[in-house]
Amino acid sequence: MRVTAWIGPGTWPAVIDALRDHHRADQITLLAAADDSEVVPPGVERALMGRGRRRPPRDFARMARQQAEDLLTRASARLRTGPDGDTIESGTMIVTGVAERAITRAVEDADWLVMARDGDRTRLGPRSLGRAARFVLDHAPCTVELIWSSQTPGISTIPPPPQ
Repeated sequence: MRVTAWIGPGTWPAVIDALRDHHRADQITLLAAADDSEVVPPGVERALMGRGRRRPPRDFARMARQQAEDLLTRASARLRTGPDGDTIESGTMIVTGVAERAITRAVEDADWLVMARDGDRTRLGPRSLGRAARFVLDHAPCTVELIWSSQTPGISTIPPPPQ
Protein backbone atom coordinates (compact mmCIF):
# COMPACT_ATOMS: atom_id res chain seq x y z
CA MET A 1 0.00 0.00 0.00
CA ARG A 2 1.27 3.47 -0.92
CA VAL A 3 0.45 6.05 1.75
CA THR A 4 0.91 9.80 1.30
CA ALA A 5 0.68 12.32 4.14
CA TRP A 6 -0.07 15.98 3.48
CA ILE A 7 2.28 17.95 5.72
CA GLY A 8 1.00 21.46 6.36
CA PRO A 9 1.87 24.22 8.83
CA GLY A 10 0.11 23.84 12.15
CA THR A 11 -1.31 20.38 11.46
CA TRP A 12 1.72 18.27 10.57
CA PRO A 13 2.46 16.79 14.05
CA ALA A 14 -1.02 15.24 14.22
CA VAL A 15 -0.70 13.93 10.67
CA ILE A 16 2.59 12.24 11.54
CA ASP A 17 1.05 10.71 14.68
CA ALA A 18 -1.83 9.33 12.59
CA LEU A 19 0.61 8.13 9.93
CA ARG A 20 2.34 5.88 12.44
CA ASP A 21 -0.71 3.59 12.19
CA HIS A 22 0.36 2.92 8.58
CA HIS A 23 3.99 2.08 9.33
CA ARG A 24 3.62 -1.26 7.59
CA ALA A 25 2.82 0.45 4.28
CA ASP A 26 4.97 -0.48 1.31
CA GLN A 27 5.74 3.17 0.65
CA ILE A 28 5.23 6.33 2.73
CA THR A 29 5.60 9.75 1.15
CA LEU A 30 5.46 13.02 3.07
CA LEU A 31 4.02 15.71 0.81
CA ALA A 32 4.23 19.49 1.23
CA ALA A 33 3.07 22.27 -1.06
CA ALA A 34 5.21 25.28 -1.93
CA ASP A 35 2.30 27.53 -2.83
CA ASP A 36 3.96 30.89 -3.45
CA SER A 37 0.60 32.46 -4.30
CA GLU A 38 -0.24 32.47 -0.59
CA VAL A 39 3.03 33.91 0.75
CA VAL A 40 2.13 37.52 -0.05
CA PRO A 41 -1.27 38.33 -1.58
CA PRO A 42 -1.21 40.33 -4.83
CA GLY A 43 -0.95 44.08 -4.33
CA VAL A 44 0.12 43.90 -0.69
CA GLU A 45 3.79 44.52 -1.42
CA ARG A 46 2.97 47.84 -3.08
CA ALA A 47 0.69 48.91 -0.24
CA LEU A 48 3.32 48.08 2.36
CA MET A 49 6.18 49.74 0.51
CA GLY A 50 4.36 52.95 -0.39
CA ARG A 51 4.85 54.99 -3.52
CA GLY A 52 8.21 55.65 -5.07
CA ARG A 53 10.08 53.07 -3.03
CA ARG A 54 11.97 50.11 -4.38
CA ARG A 55 9.97 46.95 -4.75
CA PRO A 56 11.04 44.03 -2.57
CA PRO A 57 12.78 41.13 -4.29
CA ARG A 58 10.49 38.50 -5.76
CA ASP A 59 11.72 35.63 -3.64
CA PHE A 60 8.26 34.37 -2.79
CA ALA A 61 8.70 31.06 -4.60
CA ARG A 62 12.02 30.46 -2.85
CA MET A 63 10.48 31.34 0.53
CA ALA A 64 7.55 28.97 -0.04
CA ARG A 65 9.89 26.14 -1.06
CA GLN A 66 12.11 26.73 2.00
CA GLN A 67 9.09 26.58 4.28
CA ALA A 68 7.99 23.31 2.66
CA GLU A 69 11.51 21.85 3.03
CA ASP A 70 11.62 22.85 6.71
CA LEU A 71 8.24 21.22 7.36
CA LEU A 72 9.31 18.00 5.66
CA THR A 73 12.58 17.88 7.60
CA ARG A 74 10.78 18.21 10.94
CA ALA A 75 8.03 15.78 9.92
CA SER A 76 10.55 13.16 8.72
CA ALA A 77 12.45 13.38 11.99
CA ARG A 78 9.26 12.98 14.04
CA LEU A 79 8.15 9.99 11.98
CA ARG A 80 11.56 8.28 12.22
CA THR A 81 11.76 8.66 15.98
CA GLY A 82 8.35 7.29 16.89
CA PRO A 83 7.35 6.51 20.47
CA ASP A 84 7.40 2.74 19.92
CA GLY A 85 11.08 2.70 18.97
CA ASP A 86 10.50 1.45 15.42
CA THR A 87 12.29 3.33 12.67
CA ILE A 88 9.89 4.37 9.93
CA GLU A 89 11.43 5.49 6.66
CA SER A 90 9.65 7.75 4.23
CA GLY A 91 10.22 9.68 1.05
CA THR A 92 9.43 13.35 0.63
CA MET A 93 7.90 15.39 -2.16
CA ILE A 94 7.36 19.10 -2.64
CA VAL A 95 4.73 20.19 -5.13
CA THR A 96 4.42 23.71 -6.52
CA GLY A 97 1.54 25.70 -7.86
CA VAL A 98 -1.90 26.17 -6.38
CA ALA A 99 -1.74 23.88 -3.34
CA GLU A 100 -5.04 22.04 -3.62
CA ARG A 101 -4.61 21.21 -7.30
CA ALA A 102 -0.94 20.25 -6.94
CA ILE A 103 -1.70 17.96 -4.00
CA THR A 104 -4.61 16.32 -5.79
CA ARG A 105 -2.36 15.58 -8.79
CA ALA A 106 0.42 14.29 -6.51
CA VAL A 107 -1.79 11.64 -4.88
CA GLU A 108 -2.91 10.21 -8.22
CA ASP A 109 -0.88 7.02 -7.63
CA ALA A 110 -1.42 6.83 -3.86
CA ASP A 111 -3.69 4.28 -2.22
CA TRP A 112 -4.25 6.30 0.95
CA LEU A 113 -3.94 9.99 1.84
CA VAL A 114 -3.63 11.16 5.44
CA MET A 115 -4.58 14.82 5.93
CA ALA A 116 -5.79 17.09 8.73
CA ARG A 117 -8.63 19.51 9.09
CA ASP A 118 -7.19 22.99 8.67
CA GLY A 119 -10.14 25.32 9.27
CA ASP A 120 -12.08 26.15 12.44
CA ARG A 121 -11.03 23.42 14.86
CA THR A 122 -13.21 24.62 17.73
CA ARG A 123 -16.47 23.11 16.48
CA LEU A 124 -17.82 20.36 14.28
CA GLY A 125 -19.05 21.22 10.81
CA PRO A 126 -17.98 22.10 7.30
CA ARG A 127 -15.96 25.14 8.41
CA SER A 128 -13.46 22.78 10.03
CA LEU A 129 -12.04 22.38 6.53
CA GLY A 130 -10.17 25.17 4.79
CA ARG A 131 -10.54 25.86 1.08
CA ALA A 132 -7.58 23.70 0.02
CA ALA A 133 -8.49 20.77 2.30
CA ARG A 134 -12.09 20.79 1.07
CA PHE A 135 -10.92 20.66 -2.56
CA VAL A 136 -8.49 17.79 -1.91
CA LEU A 137 -11.08 15.86 0.11
CA ASP A 138 -13.65 16.23 -2.67
CA HIS A 139 -11.28 15.42 -5.55
CA ALA A 140 -8.65 12.99 -4.22
CA PRO A 141 -8.46 9.87 -6.40
CA CYS A 142 -7.68 7.64 -3.39
CA THR A 143 -8.93 6.79 0.08
CA VAL A 144 -8.63 9.80 2.41
CA GLU A 145 -8.09 9.65 6.15
CA LEU A 146 -9.19 12.99 7.58
CA ILE A 147 -8.03 13.69 11.12
CA TRP A 148 -8.45 16.40 13.72
CA SER A 149 -5.11 18.02 14.52
CA SER A 150 -6.22 18.78 18.07
CA GLN A 151 -8.90 17.68 20.51
CA THR A 152 -12.09 16.77 18.65
CA PRO A 153 -14.85 19.24 19.55
CA GLY A 154 -17.91 17.91 21.35
CA ILE A 155 -21.20 17.10 19.66
CA SER A 156 -22.70 20.20 21.28
CA THR A 157 -20.70 22.37 18.84
CA ILE A 158 -22.86 21.32 15.87
CA PRO A 159 -24.71 24.40 14.60
CA PRO A 160 -28.50 24.41 15.00
CA PRO A 161 -30.59 23.37 11.99
CA PRO A 162 -31.60 26.13 9.57
CA GLN A 163 -34.86 27.93 10.27
